[in-house]
Amino acid sequence: MKPNWAAIVMATAFLSACGGDEHQDLKQWMADSAKDLQGRIQPIPEVKAFPVVSYDAADLIDPFDARKILPEKRGQGTGLQPDFDRPREPLEAFPLESLKMVGVVRTKSGFHGLIDASGVVHQVKPGSHIGLDFGVITAITESEVRIKELVQDPSGQTADWVERPTTLQIQESAASQKESRK
Repeated sequence: MKPNWAAIVMATAFLSACGGDEHQDLKQWMADSAKDLQGRIQPIPEVKAFPVVSYDAADLIDPFDARKILPEKRGQGTGLQPDFDRPREPLEAFPLESLKMVGVVRTKSGFHGLIDASGVVHQVKPGSHIGLDFGVITAITESEVRIKELVQDPSGQTADWVERPTTLQIQESAASQKESRK
């Protein structure tokens, strides 16, 4: 196939017509504006050497792992003390404020509580450990879980441990709350 020379010549003529002097005033303004501009490049800042610091806390307790944070062992107090050597139970990794009682199960031996911890439901019974403050479940009713926590003296004057009673109330679901309002 032979090239169509006539079409090539006409296309060249049309394209050369576009490059005329009709925008000469715009080109002149651009040249005048760029005449006074000079590029200013800042010198590269000098890199300062930082002192090398060794990390000596690698074998200490991780401050962001709640299961590993234990109060200081003090032997001078008299009376109650938590068992630091006891294996921790799963619900001892959560503060009581984040736990919700969502139900109860009646068995031959009594009630078992259903506790929601971050979307996972755990079954507990009296004697189970719960919370960050050495909590022990003392009783379970249809509406609440009674807990006895062991905390250091809140006044800070002694190293003694004191019992602090608390409860987890059952949380009604949104559907049952709507039905009870009708």
